[in-house]
Amino acid sequence: MDPVLFSLGPLQVHWYGVLIVGGAVLGALLAAQIAKWKGRNPEHIWNMLIVILLFGIIGARLYHVFSRPAGGFVGWDYYREHPIDIIAFWNGGFRGLGIYGGIVGGVLGVAVYTAWQKLNFLEWLDITIPGVLLAQAIGRWGNYVNQELYGPPTDLPWGISIDCTHRYGDFMCPPVGTVAATARFHPTFLYESLWNFVGAGLAVLIIRRLNTRLRNGDILFFYLIWYPLGRFWIELFFRPDAWTLGALPTASAISLVSVVFGVGGILFNHLVRKEPTPAPIKR
Repeated sequence: MDPVLFSLGPLQVHWYGVLIVGGAVLGALLAAQIAKWKGRNPEHIWNMLIVILLFGIIGARLYHVFSRPAGGFVGWDYYREHPIDIIAFWNGGFRGLGIYGGIVGGVLGVAVYTAWQKLNFLEWLDITIPGVLLAQAIGRWGNYVNQELYGPPTDLPWGISIDCTHRYGDFMCPPVGTVAATARFHPTFLYESLWNFVGAGLAVLIIRRLNTRLRNGDILFFYLIWYPLGRFWIELFFRPDAWTLGALPTASAISLVSVVFGVGGILFNHLVRKEPTPAPIKR
């Protein structure tokens, strides 16, 4: 696929951006529905969306800028010499985004909005989480269009073809590399997308079935366990280009910390913290 959906003079609209924004809108629709189930005003979701996108994109961009990916990919070593490219969105500058930076930025966006509107921060984070997972699942398909986020060669029937111009490191075509032009590769983006779709469904099911047993923050802690568990093994086995800390991919290290924090949060919520039982959701 052509990564450019259409052009208006010098302005190019990329599939990557459309999928990210489209995923965010669909995620907001899901979050608005959950807000209704819980008897909350869904208009807060739409007002919050702009703030979350702004902080999320800034956070995701900064994570990418300060990363040091393998395989000669653009990271801090490049941006410190070309600082204008950090914000050069007119030249594909926002193709580089790091999800963990986006998560931190999005959480900060929710914090800013809920503080401004005097809402319960943890409750509204819980409301948005299923939508976040849905948005991530859809946004990952932008990597497919861009022919990025793929893993090692594979003979599995769902392997994907990658043009020689989008190969890197040991995967480059002859005579530069040793991997045949007809080789197929693990669709790493697909693995993460499916993981997130399942996570979004599970989060909705938990909210629907266990709402009276949940505490504010439980769905956030579920996310901090579910998403990092998937990201851990994907980074470890299917991301040869990963930014590493020693022998471990940086995202895998962050994932381990996140899982510990998520498990600790759930234990604290249900063994230590005292909070009234939520009202049943509207069915």
